[in-house]
Amino acid sequence: MLTIEKLSAGYGKVQVLHGISIDVPRGKVVTLIGSNGAGKTTTMRAVSGMIAPTGGTITLNGKRIDGLEPYHVAKLGLAHSPEGRRVFATMSVTDNLTLGAFPRLTGSRPRGDVPGDLERALELFPRLKERRTQLAGTLSGGEQQMLAMARAVMLNPEVVLLDEPSMGLAPILVDEVFRIIERLKSQGVTMLLVEQFAAAALAVADYAYVLENGHISVHGPADRLRNDPAVRAAYLGGGH
Repeated sequence: MLTIEKLSAGYGKVQVLHGISIDVPRGKVVTLIGSNGAGKTTTMRAVSGMIAPTGGTITLNGKRIDGLEPYHVAKLGLAHSPEGRRVFATMSVTDNLTLGAFPRLTGSRPRGDVPGDLERALELFPRLKERRTQLAGTLSGGEQQMLAMARAVMLNPEVVLLDEPSMGLAPILVDEVFRIIERLKSQGVTMLLVEQFAAAALAVADYAYVLENGHISVHGPADRLRNDPAVRAAYLGGGH
């Protein structure tokens, strides 16, 4: 589904990623964990086209997407819920969600039932349903995070990138975000998840990669990494 091979990327002369390889099979949740500055968000930005890789390949359903502009990547079915939410603050919840379906509305992706998908997204995120006419900028941080996730789902994507969905949220909202991720997983949504709460990420994921200083240090089934003494000591000592 999504295959990253020997990916290198960075910012200017600063190389952040050094030839990492990640495989995200269809219908699975794969998580990328690591300390701050390890290169997790850089990975997501390179995959979605926000930055251009300096080496390696990225394929989605067998098609090369590395180096493409973000809007081309979205047309091919990759949705990115970015770190920091980035909702359209002066637009309503409903309009934000409709923008998530923009490639479908313009014919660059199969249209499908956009109004029906909008209602299903609101059912999946009941807090948003209660606030569907409210301006996105007036939502709480947790509600804005849910809006960013729901907007990504509105693309009817092949793969969803979730970058730090729990960042800055109260524990009760973190639990709700992960319940939604579980529901998306049960519906067969393919996801690559970057998450600061490693224990929660490993609990929901099928497979996991540990990123250290721009290199993959270890990878394997999520339940095995959850019980790996080195991973536990480094990332789960104060786990969620």
